[in-house]
Amino acid sequence: MTVKKTIYPAGSVNKRHGMTYYFGIDLGGTSIKVGLVNNDGEPICLYTIPTRGERGPEEAIVRINSIIERVLADTLIDRSSIAGIGLATPGTMNIPKGMLLSPSNLPSWKNFPIRDRLRDVCGFPVTFVHDASAAAYGEYWHGAAQGEEGVITITLGTGIGCGIVLRGEVWDGIHCHGGECGHIIIDMSPTARWCNCGQQGHLEAYASATGVVKRTLEMVHAGLNTSLSQRIYSIEQQLEIPKILFEEASGGDALSLRIIDDTAFYLALGLVSIVNTVDPSCILIGGAMTFGGKDTELGRNFLQTIDRQFRQRTFSYLAERIRIDYAQLGSDAGFIGAAGLAKHENETKTMPEQSLSSIKRVSAKPTKPTKQTKHRKPKNGKKAQ
Repeated sequence: MTVKKTIYPAGSVNKRHGMTYYFGIDLGGTSIKVGLVNNDGEPICLYTIPTRGERGPEEAIVRINSIIERVLADTLIDRSSIAGIGLATPGTMNIPKGMLLSPSNLPSWKNFPIRDRLRDVCGFPVTFVHDASAAAYGEYWHGAAQGEEGVITITLGTGIGCGIVLRGEVWDGIHCHGGECGHIIIDMSPTARWCNCGQQGHLEAYASATGVVKRTLEMVHAGLNTSLSQRIYSIEQQLEIPKILFEEASGGDALSLRIIDDTAFYLALGLVSIVNTVDPSCILIGGAMTFGGKDTELGRNFLQTIDRQFRQRTFSYLAERIRIDYAQLGSDAGFIGAAGLAKHENETKTMPEQSLSSIKRVSAKPTKPTKQTKHRKPKNGKKAQ
């Protein structure tokens, strides 16, 4: 079995006596990350294996268990020190029942009770979460959103992922479909772009890597004056186009710079709707398409354009209070957040009922009571229909 192994600084120091650990598993369409995280949110090690989704979920669970046993053997950490596993997967899913329903990148894994099967094979309690929510919680627990009351993470990749954490709780929605912010409508015109979901005008159709590739190809094929025309020829280059766009924009190509600025503008439009719905204290941008992030002038300008366009279109009260920044944990956010949510569930379950009641009272800000609407009895004495 092909395994990529990463050791973090916290993994090279002596293990503290009595320290509790959690496994965080980030299961994707191409790879599975199995990471060990300590009680403070510090990653110890990460083992990455190919998903091999065509072989089915049962085979994947057996390989995950094999990696867990290998991690324990390699780190000399006793099983009794492991308090749980956090399992993050793509949707669609039924989180309360622990079911994968119809994951688009794992088509043969439909209606699979993945949480309980992993628990049965590994012997540890398993917390089941959406991968975007796990990434958001990772940033909240041990990343760029530490100390924030509410965070939204936007992940720019093939699609647009979104995770929401409010006062320490992941917000999944009633149908485990909360945070699908890539499908916010930003264009209602008849000529609006088509999203991969089959609908028109969605944010993802404009600002995801897929949307950027399509917009870039259209402009290149239109014969516009650009250095991109010397490097981009067809949709078959779609995996390379964001990188080419970054390189040409860094070299001063006007069209490349315009495409990136337009992407920032579209993202800002989507963020206004998200913020007016969720009201976070900060927004973090991450994923594979951040044009170098904080490490490059182009990446910094990209974030500044998002920030400026957002503030021009939202309420000044919110504009003054919401921080927009880049995410910090990169591709580690998913497994760290999954482990963090396992820790959160474990500690919540072991709290006395009185303490839980206190948390529930503190977690919501007090509001003024509203007057009850009295229902008038119809004059004719009949019941209202």
